[in-house]
Amino acid sequence: MTADLIDHLSGFVSENRLAGFQRVLGERTRYITVLLEDIYQAQNASAVLRTCECVGVQDVHIVEEQNEYEINPDVSVGSNLWLGLHHYNSGVPLGGELHNRKPDRKGGVHITRAINALKEQGYRIVATSPHKEGQTPENFDLEKGKAAFMFGTELEGLTDQALGMADEFIQIPMVGFTESYNISVSAAVIMYTLRKRLEQSSIKWKIDEEEQDCILLDWLRGSIKMGQQIENKFRKEYESTF
Repeated sequence: MTADLIDHLSGFVSENRLAGFQRVLGERTRYITVLLEDIYQAQNASAVLRTCECVGVQDVHIVEEQNEYEINPDVSVGSNLWLGLHHYNSGVPLGGELHNRKPDRKGGVHITRAINALKEQGYRIVATSPHKEGQTPENFDLEKGKAAFMFGTELEGLTDQALGMADEFIQIPMVGFTESYNISVSAAVIMYTLRKRLEQSSIKWKIDEEEQDCILLDWLRGSIKMGQQIENKFRKEYESTF
């Protein structure tokens, strides 16, 4: 039914838009992904999403222990609409006195849940930290399999829990006095470098056709005015034929 629904909904967008969807989908990857732990500055949070969308990283995993992940539309410029955003939180708005608090350095239950979920999907967990000896974006071993790259808070980085559960570490070499790059810059440098290396490799890093169909369906739904009503009508008519 998915293929038939896609064909039906495709008739409600222009040929150019549909061609654009298919072109972008052909460059998407889930071989590498990003996990953000308790980011509390909307500008940085949004800039990371923009980077991921630009380099074709389809999924971003967002851990919200004490801080809500806010998107600044002026920075994200709609990039969040084309990504798979996976939230790990209590299921209720944090707000109030918990909003924008300095995170507990020990970590929390949601970072554990996020990491375990990614490991179940076959990802290596890679912590980004200037304080840990690790690989660099240029020599990181991509051949070992899928990898999820964790980025921590703006001031203190990843929590002890996140660092303790990491399988590997990655760092960006620096030669200045400043201790670390801004999180959005770190994500941009690492994701862009790894993306270019994937393109030059023999690794099967692109999203398969079945996954592309699922994403395309979501994009079509979000692009069509009254899309839900159109889909509901199609489903009703489709089911009546069986």
